Amino acid sequence: MPHTRELGPPRRSTAFALLGTIQVTLIFTLAAIAVPLPRIGRELGVARADLILLSAAYGLTFAGLLLLGGRVADRYGARNALTAGLLVFAVASAAAPLAPTYATLLGARFAQGVGAAVVTPAAMAALRTVFPGPAAYGRAMATWGGLSIIGATTGNLLSGVLSALWSWRLALAAPLLVAAAGLVLVPRLLPVTPPTPGRRLDLRGAVLATGGVTAASYGLVMTDARAWTSAQVLVPLSAGVVLLAAFAAAERRTPDPLLPPGFLRDGRRRLGLAAISLTASGTALTFVLLSLRLQQERGWSALATSAAFVPFAVSLLTAGRAAGALTGRYGAPRVTGAGLTTGAAGLALLAATGFTTLPYAYGLLPGLVLLPAGAALSFAGASVLATEGVPQSQSGLAGGSLNTAMELGPTALFALLLTLGGDPASMAATAALFAVLAALTLARTRAPARPTATAGGPRTTLPAPDSTAPTTHLTKGVH
Repeated sequence: MPHTRELGPPRRSTAFALLGTIQVTLIFTLAAIAVPLPRIGRELGVARADLILLSAAYGLTFAGLLLLGGRVADRYGARNALTAGLLVFAVASAAAPLAPTYATLLGARFAQGVGAAVVTPAAMAALRTVFPGPAAYGRAMATWGGLSIIGATTGNLLSGVLSALWSWRLALAAPLLVAAAGLVLVPRLLPVTPPTPGRRLDLRGAVLATGGVTAASYGLVMTDARAWTSAQVLVPLSAGVVLLAAFAAAERRTPDPLLPPGFLRDGRRRLGLAAISLTASGTALTFVLLSLRLQQERGWSALATSAAFVPFAVSLLTAGRAAGALTGRYGAPRVTGAGLTTGAAGLALLAATGFTTLPYAYGLLPGLVLLPAGAALSFAGASVLATEGVPQSQSGLAGGSLNTAMELGPTALFALLLTLGGDPASMAATAALFAVLAALTLARTRAPARPTATAGGPRTTLPAPDSTAPTTHLTKGVH
């Protein structure tokens, strides 16, 4: 592969800011529809089940196509893939705020997910070229892990304000501005990442993975309004399971598989991906359920509902600023486990008091402070666990896998949690899952990472942050 010239510190910082803004915007787009959902339902005349599908549509195609998006980035080069994905995302983002009907808006959300599925792994692969050294890349990933929750919180807050003061359509138009700016700045700021012609796209695997993830997730989403035994749930869910089983079988026989079987053998990586997915589902569950409850049952305005989440944002930003240094000092497993434990406490409090008529100060506020603090730590630590030691030739795969986990949380896992009884029961069950995964993750602090081999090339791990190796490389910020 031709050598890519390393960027100087000022340009690295600017490139990171661009890629980070794009990542925040993609998750902003996922969350921007949560608070305005009741208003969209009234204006377009759709019921709760249609609103749940609308909320999940972006995530369905986003999650379903991420593995293919990662391969596209590895095959054609990160910068080329990023530009192509931004173009698709920009066109769909222009259509969403202009949608005259529910069907048009739903189609635009699906199309946005297609573009995002290419952009996200390409952005992470480009990040690897901007920070080629393991230490610098580790620092970057500790910061990168918190960007998604920032995007989700910004989406909920800003969309509520814009829909209350003007229109929900204005909130849906915001991503177009970032996509347009990205199309102009990406060729100027990012280094050229040469294609890898020897890599196959594995279209058979892509079709099976995309169809399986999308169908199974759609079936789970439909359980909010349909019985598990209904055709609307059983048919897509069964089809998804069959397609995913066929995907797993096909990948074992493919010379250059979309998802190498060895990629997920690393226990730390599996825990990191699980923590990312569960944390994403917990925050999405909180935003959607509380937004609907506050507006539909307690009569709050969209503006008041957004204001209720301001402490969430403050707690998130405060914990996020500390997450990188904490990861460097205590290690990714400990920080991830501590974050999941704190998030479990926040979710348990919200399950107990958030759906009652108790005053905001002690009915909602404690949980809305603890949950984001835990989520920021969990995302930061888990992102390091999920990506450490991945060879540069698999950077797109790492980005696709990480973001598949992140998108399956607010779609498939979110829909599954909604079926566990009433809204408080769903939140309590999520708190229990946080606690269980926290225990499993903290147990990894006694098992330092070891160099292993993955399909596609040798693996060189970063020093285990919780071992005796020096870890100060994560404490100094991204340069």
